[in-house]
Amino acid sequence: MMKNDTLASRFLDLTRQNPEALALVYQDQAYPRKDLASMVSVLQNVLPRRARVGVVMDHIPELFGSLFAILSNGSCYVPAEPTFPAGRIERMMKEANVAMIITQQKYANLLAGFNLLFIEDLADLLSQKRQASSLPVDRSKPEEAAYILYTSGTTGMPKGIEVTNANVCHYIDAFNHEFHVNPKDRMLQHSVCSFDIFTEEVFASLLNGAALILPEPSDKKDAKSLLEFVDTKQVTIISGFPYLLEKLNLENWLPESLRLLISGGDILRENYVSNLIDKVSVYNTYGPSETTVCASYFHCLPGTALADGTYPIGKPVLDMEIELYDLSTKKPCKPGGIGELVISGKGVSNGYIKDHDHENDAFEKMPDGTRRYWSGDCGRLLPYGNLAFLNRKDSQVMIYGRRVEIKEVESALNQCQGINLAVVEDFLDEDNLPYLVAYIVTNSRFQNLHTLKQELAHQLPSFMIPEFFVRLGDIALTSNGKPDYKKLPQVLKSGEIPWS
Repeated sequence: MMKNDTLASRFLDLTRQNPEALALVYQDQAYPRKDLASMVSVLQNVLPRRARVGVVMDHIPELFGSLFAILSNGSCYVPAEPTFPAGRIERMMKEANVAMIITQQKYANLLAGFNLLFIEDLADLLSQKRQASSLPVDRSKPEEAAYILYTSGTTGMPKGIEVTNANVCHYIDAFNHEFHVNPKDRMLQHSVCSFDIFTEEVFASLLNGAALILPEPSDKKDAKSLLEFVDTKQVTIISGFPYLLEKLNLENWLPESLRLLISGGDILRENYVSNLIDKVSVYNTYGPSETTVCASYFHCLPGTALADGTYPIGKPVLDMEIELYDLSTKKPCKPGGIGELVISGKGVSNGYIKDHDHENDAFEKMPDGTRRYWSGDCGRLLPYGNLAFLNRKDSQVMIYGRRVEIKEVESALNQCQGINLAVVEDFLDEDNLPYLVAYIVTNSRFQNLHTLKQELAHQLPSFMIPEFFVRLGDIALTSNGKPDYKKLPQVLKSGEIPWS
């Protein structure tokens, strides 16, 4: 390991070793490492040192130059997509106390009241410096924060997770240990900047010697367009949510260049990858943002799905450990028992910034100085050492006095004939009693609701079958690629308790 092992130092070392190697491809322009390094050297001279810096930009080459410039200055970046609500961006940047936000002029109104640096104002300088091919100065340290990533909070307000250079460098090594990245690899940059997958796309590619391929919004408008872009640009790796893989699964072909599909961020179901699994390596991954991208990997072939149609989350990544602790006693689970997934190792982050004392209780400092994170996720140990993700320990509802796990109902629905995708939400009726509504996207094999309920009745007791079903053309996703429950229509129900 290098003496000063940071993201910036790794980038500099790779650039010195091979300055002509491809770093980025955007539109029809290729950026070798030396050009990206020149951009970084310009930007770091106009950005603050050892500070928190907001980044609100389109996914253009200057975004990635900005990130490495911030990191090279020993600073920490706070990313937000320009598509985020203005109020959410404002809360994030104020809580993080950013010294400056680097952005584009078209987003000035979105960021009123902050100290702004516009990338357009540096266009001439960036163009001149690119010809000079100068290298940035590395002021970073392993123990310092690399970024603050905001995630949903249990209080309903977003909370920022502080992740260090050492955390991310560990993950870069773990990624390479499993996937054997080589200079011929090209990673698709598909994710928004505010989610872990972005960290994997950017740093696990560039800092393992691969190139990053940037699509335009039009290239991502549907699965067909995306696959055509992947084929044209000879992309070899795609990392995304299972819903992305589900869309690709419905297409009739895959580009020959593609060698690896990585699913993360939610449950991967067997029917999402049924047409992909024998054409390309497919991995299911698991890991909260608090433990830096992924804590475990599962290779779906030669592996197999579980009885409920979902894939295991596999085994811990390099230099990480996942243990199961009994939900009531907080002691290690007995063999075969269900427990909370507790994660330890080099990826465990610094925790939440600002006033999140209660939520930071999930981070436990061990006697040897290491940390572990109580994830709130439930799982069980399978034969041969693989782990299965089951649910959140706090996701249960009571239906007429009987306990129902919503994820179990969703899992049953997603295995039914004619269902492409199903999500289930609980609502309260006029008597403040919960009831379930299922939202389904169907295909040509769907017959009718009666048949669907009959199929569900083979797996679930009657009280677990949703009272209402809503058929949709598609289910809206959040910017993080997960079902947007806020956009699901609520079916109103009077406060009548059924006769039983």
